[in-house]
Amino acid sequence: MTTEGVLASLRTAAGRSRHAETGQWVAAQLRQAIADGRLAPGAKLAEEELREALGVSRNTLREAFATLSTERVVTRIPNRGVFVSHPTPEDIREIYRVRRLLEPAAILWAPQHPIGQLTAIVRRAREAAEAGDVAAMAGANQDFHRALVGAAGSERLDTLMEQVLAEMRLVFATMGADPRFHAPYVEENARILALLEAGKAAEGAESMAHYLDRAEHQLLTALTPA
Repeated sequence: MTTEGVLASLRTAAGRSRHAETGQWVAAQLRQAIADGRLAPGAKLAEEELREALGVSRNTLREAFATLSTERVVTRIPNRGVFVSHPTPEDIREIYRVRRLLEPAAILWAPQHPIGQLTAIVRRAREAAEAGDVAAMAGANQDFHRALVGAAGSERLDTLMEQVLAEMRLVFATMGADPRFHAPYVEENARILALLEAGKAAEGAESMAHYLDRAEHQLLTALTPA
């Protein structure tokens, strides 16, 4: 059953949008709810509840489900329904293949880096780490990487990054509420920010590539049975 909080936010989004009738718009709303952590792995996406909240047809909603299934963020189980996915080790490998091509390139080629925005995100992440707030640390991490790619100024790359972040949120959920997993990446992000502040984009891109290698290894070690 889809949570009432998510349904309420979808009703609000539908009420202020002219594009609520399109499958791609519906997919974007559900993807954002997953990327924000409002829909967790295993959550059932109740079709009738979602149709009512979004004010769309069954075919439009199913078009959105098909899009999200292709992106691996939802799974359709015959005779049971549609569920938010649990990432597998191969899903993680694929996520990081994309991230290694996308994020270092965005750092290297962005016309201008959003230093002020990144600084505010790192500050928020450090405050969350100090408080042991895992959800806030994960959210700040998502925002940091979203901002880096957003600096490229490409709507298509932004859309691709939202797909990646939705899958990453599901990966984070499988790691549980242990702050020791998230806290080191707060300072990793801060180091990349320092390089960008110093005008060292090439070093920042290289640092990001190594960062992603380490993160992938840590996740696969944690999620792959010995």
